[in-house]
Amino acid sequence: MTLLTPLLSGFIAAFIGIIPPGLINMTAAKINLKEGKKNALWFAFGAVLVILFQVSLAVLFAQVIDNRPDVVTLLREVGFVIFAILTIYFLFIAKDPKTKKKSKIKKSSKKSRFFLGMLLSGLNFFPIPYYVVVSVTLASYHLFVFENNVIFTFVLGSVLGSFLALYSYIAFFGRIEKKTDYLMRNMNTIIGSITGLISIATLFNILSYYFG
Repeated sequence: MTLLTPLLSGFIAAFIGIIPPGLINMTAAKINLKEGKKNALWFAFGAVLVILFQVSLAVLFAQVIDNRPDVVTLLREVGFVIFAILTIYFLFIAKDPKTKKKSKIKKSSKKSRFFLGMLLSGLNFFPIPYYVVVSVTLASYHLFVFENNVIFTFVLGSVLGSFLALYSYIAFFGRIEKKTDYLMRNMNTIIGSITGLISIATLFNILSYYFG
């Protein structure tokens, strides 16, 4: 298996998981606006370091689960439900975030922002089940195998994708904030379309398992 496939798979999965507005990426954007880019990057480094361990742990869980065909089938069905819900949310429910009045934030050290990134990322348990479902689903399509070099490449791709998503908020949030209505509406459509395609592919995989 070429290592490019798990690298891109990890990158895309991470980018999709991080890019929707949430506590971590919005905090990174606010730190950039209030304290500067360096502190925001240190925050991102702390968050990504924890994500590295979370993805590694998730793949280890997935490797154990992959030896249980019944559990794999259940996870495919759970994955289909999750991606279907995400599709409905981003295409039909998600609203543009409301702009809030700017508040003063005290200047903090790089070290404190690094540990804040680790703390907020550590409090977010979503990546572990998310990457378990992603890696098992990819394995079912023969796009991922549980070998050390492939796992390392997948984790590397996930780290790069997570950092790029956070960096996007750090670098471009000031511009996005001025055109929130247009850009965020399109972002929701893009993410919803991607998760929709994944849910359709997963549904076909489930149907082929039962009726193929």
